[in-house]
Amino acid sequence: MQYWLFKTEPNCFGIEDLKKAKNQTTSWDGVRNYQARNFMKSMKKGDLGFFYHSGKNPEIIGVVEVVQEAYPDHFAWDMFNQHFDPKSTPEKPLWFMVDVKLVEQFKEPIPRKQLASAPELAGMELMKKGSRLSVQPVEKQHFDYIMKIAKH
Repeated sequence: MQYWLFKTEPNCFGIEDLKKAKNQTTSWDGVRNYQARNFMKSMKKGDLGFFYHSGKNPEIIGVVEVVQEAYPDHFAWDMFNQHFDPKSTPEKPLWFMVDVKLVEQFKEPIPRKQLASAPELAGMELMKKGSRLSVQPVEKQHFDYIMKIAKH
């Protein structure tokens, strides 16, 4: 199993939106960074990830499960969609998405400031200076440590 972190702006698509989605499942579309795309292409059904609200009050708010492995992001082909990319075509898709399902929403969100103060998370991708990827890997020991914090 692999572990991930999925960043989203809560005013764009937050955990409340995911809770209202059919079967609490959504496509994780609109990723337009090659490294983040490649991470999504390596995801397997059953992988777990943190649902992270970025923006003014960044925090990990819950856990999602990958329920559909990577497939072409068809929004890239829709010229009326904000994530349109004329270089991507159905014949040669550049962008991919996965489907994620809500596993749990934490009783209390875990603020990034709290995460940054934990020496156990010093090597976590999210804590690295300049790390801005919207989809990023999480090492098992970091995932386990954050889950321990969430359960308290």
